[in-house]
Amino acid sequence: MSSVASTVAPGALSRFFAGDVWHSFRSSPVAMVAAVIAFICIFCALFAEFIAPHNPFDLASLELMDSRLPPAWMEGGSSKYLLGTDDQGRDLLSALMYGARISLFVGFASVLLSMTIGVGLGLLSGFVGGKIDAFIMRICDVMLSFPSILIALLIDGVGRAMFPNAHDSLAFLVLILAISLTGWVQYARTVRGTTMVERNKEYVQAARVIGVAPGRIMRRHVLPNVLGPVLVLATIQVAAAIITEATLSFLGVGVPPTSPSLGTLIRVGNDFLFSGEWWITIWPGAMLVLIALSVNLLGDWLRDALNPRLR
Repeated sequence: MSSVASTVAPGALSRFFAGDVWHSFRSSPVAMVAAVIAFICIFCALFAEFIAPHNPFDLASLELMDSRLPPAWMEGGSSKYLLGTDDQGRDLLSALMYGARISLFVGFASVLLSMTIGVGLGLLSGFVGGKIDAFIMRICDVMLSFPSILIALLIDGVGRAMFPNAHDSLAFLVLILAISLTGWVQYARTVRGTTMVERNKEYVQAARVIGVAPGRIMRRHVLPNVLGPVLVLATIQVAAAIITEATLSFLGVGVPPTSPSLGTLIRVGNDFLFSGEWWITIWPGAMLVLIALSVNLLGDWLRDALNPRLR
């Protein structure tokens, strides 16, 4: 019985913990610290209703008399509000959790959409070549000639002008689309270069000889071999997307005011920065830095872990 059990192939989880990626993670203190910080931020954002001491967006529970209170350890602070309150009396600790959820949702959704568009176009461009390749690459060149934040501002501004009375969900969709249309180019160029290498390898030639359709070759054979660089790029782009969303919200064209993200909280606190209420803008800024830094560090580690030349 034991001999039969020993011959059973280990599961995917067992293979992962015995693989090089997990060993590289355990050997990198920076990656472990970054993973812990990212996990705490994501966990608090996802379960804000259960963890946050207050609901900062429940207007019935707000007390204007408690507005602009300093953190609890400063003179005039209250133990009820650990990190202080903003100009509307909202608990900043709770606002950070709810705001981080919106920022993370927009960041992950925009990266997922960018990755879908970029991988699809890059795979088509690198595998087919010819005029299609030239056309897609010229579009990439045009997109790269404009600053990404300018394109996002233009798309988001046009979307809000066309739908001034749109529901909040449509406003989120316009924001995600604006960020995605500035981020797909990196995926397309990366996948195109890798696909041009993979299409000339023996396994692709063998699939062509036996009559496999080009679409199936791209989907079943080439795509799995180009996902490594894409995953690394996606990890790094999440932080860039979150910062872009915060920038747009800071400029007043981001998420709706009824659902403020970290960028909106920073913009609100900026009005009181020079009057002494530094905590209204410093804490959202620190939260944004922690999320972006931890995700970037994880992306750097993943790039090194998936690079066979560094093993």
